[in-house]
Amino acid sequence: MIRSMTAFARADVSDDWGSISCEIRSVNHRYLETTLKLPEPLRDIENLCREKLRERLGRGKVELSMRLQLADSRGERMEINEPLVRSLHYAASRIGSIAGQVATVDPLEILRWPGVVIAQAPDLEPVQLAAVALIDEAIDSLSAAREREGARLLPLLTDRLENLSKLVEIVRERMPATLERQQQSLRDRFAQASIELEADRLTQEMVLLAQKTDVAEELDRLEAHIEEVSSTLNRSEPVGRRLDFLMQELNREANTLASKSIDKEQTRCAVDAKVLIEQMREQVQNIE
Repeated sequence: MIRSMTAFARADVSDDWGSISCEIRSVNHRYLETTLKLPEPLRDIENLCREKLRERLGRGKVELSMRLQLADSRGERMEINEPLVRSLHYAASRIGSIAGQVATVDPLEILRWPGVVIAQAPDLEPVQLAAVALIDEAIDSLSAAREREGARLLPLLTDRLENLSKLVEIVRERMPATLERQQQSLRDRFAQASIELEADRLTQEMVLLAQKTDVAEELDRLEAHIEEVSSTLNRSEPVGRRLDFLMQELNREANTLASKSIDKEQTRCAVDAKVLIEQMREQVQNIE
């Protein structure tokens, strides 16, 4: 089953600690390239996220982003560093005594002093565990979306493969008659020019013409590549790179078929074949 590289998935979870949303977007790319956008409390699971993406996705430019909203009860708890406050108060009193003034200390000023307020981090383990499970759910949804898109592409590719096979059959069936017409044309040109050739020389000219115009090998290779593409489409593993290579090989044979053409119908078939191959190549670019 082929899978597309273009897909989108979203998953959400909420609990007493708050809520998390996870979005994954992927587009076609030659290799697997991952970009993660995680809130600070979830930074510890970044490597695990990347590993999960590598395990499940073969190719594509993938962007995973998460949003975290902690409940108020899960927010950072503020505690006062009482020993430091006492020290600051004592120091302010001593300075006032030395200066002969009554020391008045503004509590808000003390709060601004570095280290007076201590932020106690909340217990994030339940949040991180939920985030990991959510990532698995989002990747499942993304994979399903990729498979659905791949299922849509499959009939488009198989239809073009069938049409390509028909073109190969047409050219192969026309080959003997085409060669015979060209040989007769060669005889007629010699006759019109009143050129008498020995039988051996005429045979040599016929052989050279046949060699220049023979496309049997190209047709054999086209058929072999078509069969390989068809077989590759039924594989379970990622096949995008292999299909891309096969499209190049198909196009090479179609170009040779066109360059050797000595018949209007063969030329038309070669051009139509190149159009079909290009249409498949465009679709293959988006296959994982």
